[in-house]
Amino acid sequence: MTMMAMPEAPCLCARPSLAARARRPGSGPAPRLRRWRPNATAGKGVGEVCAAVVEAATKVEDEGEEDEPVAEDRYALGGACRVLAGMPAPLGATALAGGVNFAVYSGGATAAALCLFTPEDLKADRVTEEVPLDPLMNRTGNVWHVFIEGELHNMLYGYRFDGTFAPHCGHYLDVSNVVVDPYAKAVISRGEYGVPARGNNCWPQMAGMIPLPYSTFDWEGDLPLRYPQKDLVIYEMHLRGFTKHDSSNVEHPGTFIGAVSKLDYLKELGVNCIELMPCHEFNELEYSTSSSKMNFWGYSTINFFSPMTRYTSGGIKNCGRDAINEFKTFVREAHKRGIEVILDVVFNHTAEGNENGPILSFRGVDNTTYYMLAPKGEFYNYSGCGNTFNCNHPVVRQFIVDCLRYWVTEMHVDGFRFDLASIMTRGSSLWDPVNVYGAPIEGDMITTGTPLVTPPLIDMISNDPILGGVKLIAEAWDAGGLYQVGQFPHWNVWSEWNGKYRDIVRQFIKGTDGFAGGFAECLCGSPHLYQAGGRKPWHSINFVCAHDGFTLADLVTYNKKYNLPNGENNRDGENHNLSWNCGEEGEFARLSVKRLRKRQMRNFFVCLMVSQGVPMFYMGDEYGHTKGGNNNIYCHDSYVNYFRWDKKEQYSELHRFCCLMTKFRKECEGLGLEDFPTAKRLQWHGHQPGKPDWSENSRFVAFSMKDERQGEIYVAFNTSHLPAVVELPERAGRRWEPVVDTGKPAPYDFLTDDLPDRALTIHQFSHFLYSNLYPMLSYSSVILVLRPDV
Repeated sequence: MTMMAMPEAPCLCARPSLAARARRPGSGPAPRLRRWRPNATAGKGVGEVCAAVVEAATKVEDEGEEDEPVAEDRYALGGACRVLAGMPAPLGATALAGGVNFAVYSGGATAAALCLFTPEDLKADRVTEEVPLDPLMNRTGNVWHVFIEGELHNMLYGYRFDGTFAPHCGHYLDVSNVVVDPYAKAVISRGEYGVPARGNNCWPQMAGMIPLPYSTFDWEGDLPLRYPQKDLVIYEMHLRGFTKHDSSNVEHPGTFIGAVSKLDYLKELGVNCIELMPCHEFNELEYSTSSSKMNFWGYSTINFFSPMTRYTSGGIKNCGRDAINEFKTFVREAHKRGIEVILDVVFNHTAEGNENGPILSFRGVDNTTYYMLAPKGEFYNYSGCGNTFNCNHPVVRQFIVDCLRYWVTEMHVDGFRFDLASIMTRGSSLWDPVNVYGAPIEGDMITTGTPLVTPPLIDMISNDPILGGVKLIAEAWDAGGLYQVGQFPHWNVWSEWNGKYRDIVRQFIKGTDGFAGGFAECLCGSPHLYQAGGRKPWHSINFVCAHDGFTLADLVTYNKKYNLPNGENNRDGENHNLSWNCGEEGEFARLSVKRLRKRQMRNFFVCLMVSQGVPMFYMGDEYGHTKGGNNNIYCHDSYVNYFRWDKKEQYSELHRFCCLMTKFRKECEGLGLEDFPTAKRLQWHGHQPGKPDWSENSRFVAFSMKDERQGEIYVAFNTSHLPAVVELPERAGRRWEPVVDTGKPAPYDFLTDDLPDRALTIHQFSHFLYSNLYPMLSYSSVILVLRPDV
């Protein structure tokens, strides 16, 4: 994620004080409330604990039993619901037989109250009912809890906490705020994307969904696909951007259900894994100063359990349950088409920003627990977005693991890509080795934010029994300068976005001297990064372009960034893009320059598909989507960020090429190996077979690979400004046949069996092939396969 400048004036609207309706006691006698005793449920499972707590909370005292602390009978919602002690686990709102248990962690609160809303009252900024929590009856350790017995259908909830409000000490407990439960499974606020609430309020009151004791969703027998990671072809997708453009012609553009209607397109493209950009609840208007500038990407989470309600056709209807079901539908339908779903998760910061940001959830629940803080309450900013999630604090790391488990077990996702994952390896605030390791570490001088060799959070995730087999992908750097590509703590289960692959491939393909050897390493799966640590090629997620930075088309069109529309005077975004405009800046260029750009885009895609490791490309690169040279287009909900279905048809030649390349990769056993290739099956070549040129000024790399399905393939990249005639390896009784040549115009850039004049095209090069030669244009790549010489 690209670091973005903090907005000068977030869209914060004054929120009126929330008025609580008077509580109305019920009538008639009722059993006395009995305090929950921890030993009553020791050793029981969650379901057993739930049943035991409800039974204990309503049990009438035996006359001969010694008196225990009791509370007055309490009721809520006009006597319709009874207020009982509740249980401290699991955290969040849990639907049980007869009611709902609420539990929330807050270590610093001296008082707490459960706030209940009807959807109408929430919209009016008014609490329907407030249930004070008794510190004796409704608190166990640092967990506040209550059981509401009765019908809470179509109700929402939040919490008030009282305690110390001293920002200079890191405390933000303010009884005037109703905050969202970090464990809420859906967050309800505004219903329509990009539209403020009444009074032009960008931050209206939010509340969590109260779950039902049953599910209304039919998974239709859905099971995890569990593809070996080496077989993945990953497509990074922005959910809203995928179908929002009018040319998508879907019924519900910009939604999960809209994307479902386009999943067959991804299957045709050869994609078997979608990496969804953030789909957790966030506020697209968080720093909006006009209707055209908003948080489009979504890297600013409000709640990590909740799907983004404004990405759904149902929005906040049915208290957010329709949104949950729509996300599940997307996953189920993707699985039906053989496509896994990976979520991009942002456990490095939240939407609450720095000390000037809003109090929404974590900050108002327990700021000192959830964020990295300096001694005087300042927020560490390793994320570049105002705050840093305190990932290795015991409470926070358990929260993160609980969240991941939820998305795997309840939402059926197949894995996670962790944004700025290096933050998850940093020491937490108030780092205590005795607390973490059980004993002091001699000479331990770890301070807040120090990178840890064995981070407790990464250890927990890596060894969690429920998360076993789930794809775990780290963006192994952060905005604080920590760069861990090839060195991220991995337990042999973590893969990495290989930023070094991106940089080396960009340099070599555009013809920069000194990168031939590094390029060859990239083709082999980057063993220089992963082999020594015991990892495999598939631990490298290979990419040339992603959501941040230039698109593939812009990479070959612009030497400079053009980010003025972002409103930051072109200061935002990466300055060193390793791009090349192929001779002229911008889209309007000579025909020869445009032809070269087409070759270069194909060269990059060939490289991705023939490299060991896992290829990933960004939505729209398969047809050459441009963002006009803007390399940090995080803040625009417009056509520049939308997949252009009309352009896909207009530039169908590149799209065809990409489809065929992904198919070719799957047809070649040797292009997705379990381990790094050795000399037994891979041979390097230069302009002559067996004589690779690794010199500083080499711009030619070629290799041949034995393949169980194709027999043998030959791949060559000529990134010189000069053409070349290469000598092919001689194989007795066999001949080389061209399949891919990016130097040729479409459709001859990829020779398929059904191409009408395929035989004639090959025959035109027969005088070269009979002599074991092949001509290559400058800045071109070729693939040939070995066929019987008949």
